[in-house]
Amino acid sequence: MIETLINAWKIPELRKKIIFTLLMFAVFRVGAHIPVPGIDPAVLSGMFSSQLFDWVDIISGGSFKNLTVFAMGIIPYINASIIIQLLTMVVPYFEKLAKEGTEGRKKMTQYTRYGAVGLGCMQAVVMSFYLRDTMINPGFGSVLVCTITLTAGTAFLMWLGELITEHGIGNGISLIIFAGIASRLPVGVQTIYNYVDTGAASWITAALVLIVMLLMIAGVVLVQEGQRRIPVQYAKRVIGRKVYGGQSTHIPMKINQAGVIPVIFAMAILTFPSLIAGLFEGNRFADWITRVFNFQHPVFIVTYALFIFLFTYFYTAATFNTTDVADNMRKNGGFIPGLRPGRPTAEYLDKVLSRLTFSGATFLALIALMPSIFMALSGINLYLGGTSMLIAVGVALDTMKQIESHLLMRHYQGFMK
Repeated sequence: MIETLINAWKIPELRKKIIFTLLMFAVFRVGAHIPVPGIDPAVLSGMFSSQLFDWVDIISGGSFKNLTVFAMGIIPYINASIIIQLLTMVVPYFEKLAKEGTEGRKKMTQYTRYGAVGLGCMQAVVMSFYLRDTMINPGFGSVLVCTITLTAGTAFLMWLGELITEHGIGNGISLIIFAGIASRLPVGVQTIYNYVDTGAASWITAALVLIVMLLMIAGVVLVQEGQRRIPVQYAKRVIGRKVYGGQSTHIPMKINQAGVIPVIFAMAILTFPSLIAGLFEGNRFADWITRVFNFQHPVFIVTYALFIFLFTYFYTAATFNTTDVADNMRKNGGFIPGLRPGRPTAEYLDKVLSRLTFSGATFLALIALMPSIFMALSGINLYLGGTSMLIAVGVALDTMKQIESHLLMRHYQGFMK
């Protein structure tokens, strides 16, 4: 990895992309320290005590609990992406757009932007009413200012992410989430140190935490890179005086085809009930929601796992269409040894994909829930584990792959010249 980064830095084009990405990270971190006007920090400190809000605070880089202009982070954009992806499976118009190539994707991206701003505005209204008691001058004007500021912050982050994707390196939205998680790492280390310093945990427990985290990182890398290769044989074809085909290749089917997207989607949805319940504090049902949506509560653990499984299967089905793969193979004279082209091939691929998806979903659920189980057993708050680690390691791997692709492309271009 270090060698790849050194080689990338030596290439002017890649160096510019990396510098641009780092500068955008700096803008993100500056915005994470600009508070929303009209809020009393002293009253605000005790408003977000739920552990679920701890996770939101991590991916927003500490902006959520401090109520800065980036407090909502990129979550509205993620929710809008979920809705658009669902619509591609049930609405013919969106399904048609998904198959139209570049132009269709541009329109879907535009709809996602509009949806992100709309959802961000609704979430900002809910948060503003929830935070009325923290406002220096409670009233319609203060609520309006808070709503506009939070919505504008989300829209700005969305624009920042798209700038990184276009002019930087890697996926901008994912990298913004990565930057937020990475910025909270020192806080997580300080938290563990405080546990040891105050006697709440021993050095043996701290060492065990470190070992578990290293094993989790190794497991994430292993599963993210793991794949099953389906052999494919192409028949020879004679066109004119030339012979085409005849070579053997394979279809790489990843164990975790969906990456970290299901975890992000699941957590983005599960933050809503606690936030809305906060508006009705004192209500018996709202208090039950607040109590249940806790990282250590069995109902939350089961719901979280089910959402991860659901989104893993959904996202895998949306990104890997076995019928299209089988049809493309048949059109190009390809076949899997021992299987007839067309429907039998599609059914076989679907069977393999289902098994791999189940393995990937099980792994994601175990890694995401491991900190909850550890907290229940040891009492140490490890909200900087599991989910955050999955996202951070997954984004880092994807970004490194993009850098390696740029380097490989440059080598090919140099060879052709």
